[in-house]
Amino acid sequence: MRESNPLKQLEASINSLIFPQHCLIFTVSNLNSLYLMALSNPQTQRFILTNNLHTPSTSKNTHKSRSSSSSCFTTITSRRSRCCSAIAIDAPSSLTEVPGIRWGSIALQGMREEMEDDIIVKPDSFHGFSFAAVFDGHGGVSSVQFLRDELYKECLEALQGGLLLVEKDFKAIKEALEDAFVKADTRLLKWLEMNREEGESGATATAVFIGDDKLLVSHIGDSSVVLCRSGKAEMLTSPHRPYGNSKASLQEIKRIREAGGWISNGRICGDIAVSRAFGDMRFKTKKNEMLQKGVQEGRWTEKFISRVQFNNDLVVACPDIYQVTLGSDTEFLVLASDGLWDYISSSDAVSFVRDQLRKHGNIQQACEALAQAALDRHTQDNVSIIIADLGRTDWQNVPLQQQNVTFELVQALATIGIVSIGIWFSSQLSL
Repeated sequence: MRESNPLKQLEASINSLIFPQHCLIFTVSNLNSLYLMALSNPQTQRFILTNNLHTPSTSKNTHKSRSSSSSCFTTITSRRSRCCSAIAIDAPSSLTEVPGIRWGSIALQGMREEMEDDIIVKPDSFHGFSFAAVFDGHGGVSSVQFLRDELYKECLEALQGGLLLVEKDFKAIKEALEDAFVKADTRLLKWLEMNREEGESGATATAVFIGDDKLLVSHIGDSSVVLCRSGKAEMLTSPHRPYGNSKASLQEIKRIREAGGWISNGRICGDIAVSRAFGDMRFKTKKNEMLQKGVQEGRWTEKFISRVQFNNDLVVACPDIYQVTLGSDTEFLVLASDGLWDYISSSDAVSFVRDQLRKHGNIQQACEALAQAALDRHTQDNVSIIIADLGRTDWQNVPLQQQNVTFELVQALATIGIVSIGIWFSSQLSL
């Protein structure tokens, strides 16, 4: 049966438009243009986003169209070996009697032709600390396949099986994790060359170590960790990208230029859009070969490369290390690849997961629903998510975060009305 809810009709009208917001030709008779201008209003955007995220899709056509675009997009439960992994570890049956961390995780191929992400969760594997990591590969899957097991082993050895984490010497922990990441990268580079694996293979990695009252994050690349504290989102990491005006991006750009590299169209040497990663031999041990290949492909000239002098690696595997205190107000964390964060903000993701847990308390179901929300927002990347419910929250007694739908609708209609009056006034002046 067709929906008769006016909120849904407004939402459908707005969401059905596909014209760029900055390339509009406004006319009095073009109501669609009014809707598009209304999208620039923050209240309207929040109204649409919230309803899209929190309202499960019931359209069969939606699933059909996605299945035709990607053979491994439509379902989480079928054909899992090819494109999806989802695990729930030690999930208790009770919402209130939580003995420890409850885990949910999922990795979806999405619209990409190849699955280059991977995830790993190892509860209580570091002397009482749990380990989890998300890997986001590029240029093939070789680096991710190597790192999935080997990075964990390097961290385990460097942290002395977790004893360093227990001793709470942050300087020693930081040095150990930096050594583990760099050592894993050195071994990966040798393995890639020795086995003649994919020459452009690389991967980012973000790992978390969760204890009773402390969280440590070791991070390179553009995945992110978000912590929910009293219902509020705290972004713990900054993406390592060679573009943008953030402090982290400006530092990366400066480092790359000091190493002898350059940025073109937001990419290192016009090639890669992430500035810290494992692998990527052409920006580390094979930089001169990369220059010669660029000449052969016509990307630059011999004269140009004669002026290039590399002083250091352009892409590095040195991680940012963060330590966060976990109090009674800390509810859960979300660790995910950029396939999620490029399409859903940290605050929206936290609100979504929080409401999911309040409704049913199933952390795996909440994880799968969040991944589906990213797919519904047309993410073009693999989506990998790990959620850790820290066991401090009685979800049955947490109130749902309700949006004032009436207020948001009034704001949207008011914006459309103001735009309409402005266009009418402009047309009168032109007479």
